[in-house]
Formats: sequence, C-alpha cells, structure tokens
Amino acid sequence: MAVSSTQLKESIDVLKQSGVRITPQRHAILEFLINSHSHPTADEIYKALEPEYPNMSVATVYNNLRVFRDAGLIKELSYGDASSRFDFTTSNHYHAICEKCGKIVDFHYPGLDEVEHFAASVTGYEINKHRLEVYGICPECQAKENH
Repeated sequence: MAVSSTQLKESIDVLKQSGVRITPQRHAILEFLINSHSHPTADEIYKALEPEYPNMSVATVYNNLRVFRDAGLIKELSYGDASSRFDFTTSNHYHAICEKCGKIVDFHYPGLDEVEHFAASVTGYEINKHRLEVYGICPECQAKENH
C-alpha cells in the first residue's frame, strides 16, 4: 500500500471516529491534500476538483477544510494575505517561502523545542506550539531573474 493510501485510510478512520460522514467530495478533498505538496488554497483545491465534482461549491471545500483542521489532520497556514494555504500534517516540519511567487516548500530540521522552553522562561507564557518560516527566492524565480 502506498504511503498516501495509508495516510488516506488512517485519516478517514480518524474522521469516522469523530463521527464525520465520509462523502465523495470529502474523500476527494482529503486525497488531494495528501497528494499535494504545494500547500494549496481552498480555491486551488476547488479548481482542481471541480471538473470531477461539478456540483461541489467553494463553500463545500472551505467547510471540509475546517472539519479536517478541527480533526487535526491539516494545518491552516495564514500569512497575512487574503487566502490561507492548507498543509496535510504528517510530521513536524518548517516552511521555506518564496517572496516572488509565494511557493511554499517543506523542510525538516531537528525540532526547536528549546525555543519554546526559552520563550516560556523569558515571557512567562505557557507555550503551546511554534512555527518557523524562512523567506527567500525559489530556484525557479532565481532562474527567471538571471535570464
């Protein structure tokens, strides 16, 4: 069984245990997220699936993304612009973001748990999580600039 098939089955099991009914649209959105490495927006998901599911609305996509987020299956990444991007959560990882085209690439780095401990001791906050992003220019945009 492929990794994405295993992840899909496990994710569907999590949803079923939470009492969430698995509709064809819900299944398709979840499968799209698992197989996507581009951190798509809700609109991108809608546009990709709309030919196969012509009766699906953008609202259906947003509602399902909210269900998946609340079940802990995906992360919603907000960067201050108009639309959030969605990331299927399989492990802790960080993001490199292109300042030109907005492309987001995952990278793994040893967990920065000590940052949470340090932040807690300096601020007195009870730290629940952290997020790391690095910004730059992706290889594709660099190639365009150099031509």
